[in-house]
Order: sequence, then structure tokens, then C-alpha cells
Amino acid sequence: MAVSIAEMILLGLLADWIFRKLRMPGLLGMLLLGVLFGPYVWNLMDPGFLAASSDLRMIALIIILLRAGFELSRDVLKRVGVQALLMSFIPGVLEGGTIALLGPKFLPLTHLESAMLGFIIAAVSPAVVVPMMISFIERKMGAKKGIPTLILAAASLDDVVAIVIFTVFLGFYTGSAENILLKVAGIPVSIVAGIVVGLLIGLLLVKLFERFNPRATKRTMIVIGVSILLVRFQVLLEGWGIPFAALLAVMATGYIILQKREHMAHEISSKLGKLWVFASIMLFTLVGAKVNVSLAWHTGLAGLGLIVCGLVARSAGVFLSLTGSALNLQERLFTVVSYWPKATVQAAMGAVPLGAMVSMGMDTAPGEVILAVAVTSIVFTAPLGAVAIKLVGERTLQPETDGTYAAADAALESR
Repeated sequence: MAVSIAEMILLGLLADWIFRKLRMPGLLGMLLLGVLFGPYVWNLMDPGFLAASSDLRMIALIIILLRAGFELSRDVLKRVGVQALLMSFIPGVLEGGTIALLGPKFLPLTHLESAMLGFIIAAVSPAVVVPMMISFIERKMGAKKGIPTLILAAASLDDVVAIVIFTVFLGFYTGSAENILLKVAGIPVSIVAGIVVGLLIGLLLVKLFERFNPRATKRTMIVIGVSILLVRFQVLLEGWGIPFAALLAVMATGYIILQKREHMAHEISSKLGKLWVFASIMLFTLVGAKVNVSLAWHTGLAGLGLIVCGLVARSAGVFLSLTGSALNLQERLFTVVSYWPKATVQAAMGAVPLGAMVSMGMDTAPGEVILAVAVTSIVFTAPLGAVAIKLVGERTLQPETDGTYAAADAALESR
């Protein structure tokens, strides 16, 4: 396992450097590296490394969501709150619903099986979107209208909504659909519970840090450790049927520390930024290793066509969510392409229907098709979305000077 980690670090850094030289996002190089070294192509990764894949990817995701929380300005969130809420469910529901409706016309699936597929695909990838938005925030690009912050906040809620709706359809399919209304009601409950618990944890950590004044490195380790326990807490609560969005709690923890002790938050965020260099390599190479190229090829143009139809519906949903906002056409286009990438959720959830069908003794052919299309969505949208975000963002989002940003805030306050 240690050798595989060393190989991924060295080759991941090299792939990142090569792709950046080609003016492409470095994460594409790491994804490709994971695909090639993964079990479905050259099979050069140690089995122990792959066995730890889920935990390593979760830790990496926690690090990037903590960084997102430490970048969520209260003032900017107030400006983008309504649009962020609308974007958290309208685009995903339109995409999932479109795939559910059109799925049987493209693939050998029923409408219910297509609905499961639709809401697996409907989740946007925080692994791709969040680091790119943080990069724009750090350069104050799009700061005047809070565009990267809008996407950060909305994308996190989008995942919660998609996953909960998927579990509802999975329950219908496997015959375990008791208390469906409770599961639907669980969407807002899990969101609110995650945010409230995260805020409380953040306040407790602020008090702890003020009382004992540990070094920034130890503060960072404590925040990461608590965040991992929050994810474990979600698993325990799920066993009791209690909805809880742990990843939102992680972001809320970072957010409240930023609001209460900005200097402390920036210190921790700086340490997380250094850890992200390692974590990003683990995340993207291991996501790439989950990509079964032969399965993606199996669905061919039919699966790709269905994914494109879903993206069209998602894009329409983004435009609909931004109705009445201050964003111009180019900025809305940037928001649209920022909602394209799929990777993390699809890699984690794509095989869930197949596993359920196996355990229930059902025909597994639909599950194999769902997994294949989920894989295809990663192969197609992760590179496309990452490149589109970079190209459109660099041309659309203008860097704001401190004076411009302050003037914008003053104008908003005077209204």
C-alpha cells in the first residue's frame, strides 16, 4: 500500500504539472492516472490501497469541504441566498426527472430504474467544483456578485437532495419503501440538522481553541478529526432512521469559525490548503480508479445521449433558478457549466442499485446498465466540466479590487 501511495504522489504531481502546462485543469491528469493504474486497465494499484479507497476519498472530500466552509463569507451568502436555495434543487430535480422520463427510450430500463439512475447522475461533484471555486474566490474573481460562493453553497445542498431522492426510488424498487413520506420530509430535516450541528460544533471548537490556544497545526488536526467523526455520526444516525447531512455540518463548522475568529479561520484554511495538495492526488486518482472503461463503453452512444439530455435539463434549471438575479448572460453561462461535472457521488453510488439487486435475488441486468451509465457520466462530464469551468471562468469572472468590492457592498446596504 505504501508503494502505491508513493507512486500516486509522484506520478500525480507529474500529471498535474503536465496538464497545467497544457492549460488544462491538473485534476484531469490525476483522474486519467487513476483510470490507467486502476483495476480496470493496467491494475497496478495495491489491493490494500484500493480497499482503503473509500476512507481516503472521504477524508479528502472533508478537507475540501472544510476549505469551502472557511471561504463562505456571511455578507456574500446573504446576497446569493435565494439563488443558492433554488439552485440546490431545481437543476437536479429537472435533470433526474428528465432521465427518469427518457431513460426507457434510450436504454433497457423501466421508468423506476431510470429514476434511480437519474438521481445518481443528478448530483454535482464537489470534488471537481469546490477546489476550482475556491481558486476563483482566493483571486477575488467574481467577488462583486459572489458567483463562486453561490456555486459552493448550492452544490453542497444539491448533493443532499439528489442522494435522498435516489434512496426513495431505491426503496420503491426493492420493496422497502415504508415511510416514504418520512424519507421525503427527511431532505429538509437532514439539511437543517447538518447545519445546526455544524454551527454548534464550530462554536465549541472556537471556545476550546481560545481556552487552550493550541498551535494552528493542532487546530487543523482537531477540526479534521471532528469532521471525520461527524461523518461517522451520520452513519450511526442512519441506522436509527434519523436524517443528518454530515458534509453540510462539516462546511458549517468551517463557516462559523470564520465568522467568530477570522484570523484563526485563515490559519486553519492555510494549513488545509497545504494538506489539499496530498488529498487531491488521493481523491482524483482513486475516483479515476473506480472508472470501469469497459462498462462505460458498454452503454455506448445511448448512455451518452441520455446523459446529454440530462445536462440540457440541468442547464435549463440553472437558468430558471437565476431568474431575477444580477448575473449577466456570460456569468449565468459560467454557473451552468460549473454544474456539469460528475465524479464523487457517481463513483460512490453507481453500484448501489446493482448491490441491492444481487442481495434481493433480482435480475441484475438493470443494475449493470445503471452502473455503466454512472461511469460514463464521470468519463464524459468531469473532464468536460473542469475544462469548461476554467475556460469560461477565466474569461467571464473579473478580478475585483478591494475598492470595487467595498463599493458594491455599500451600494447593496443603501438599498
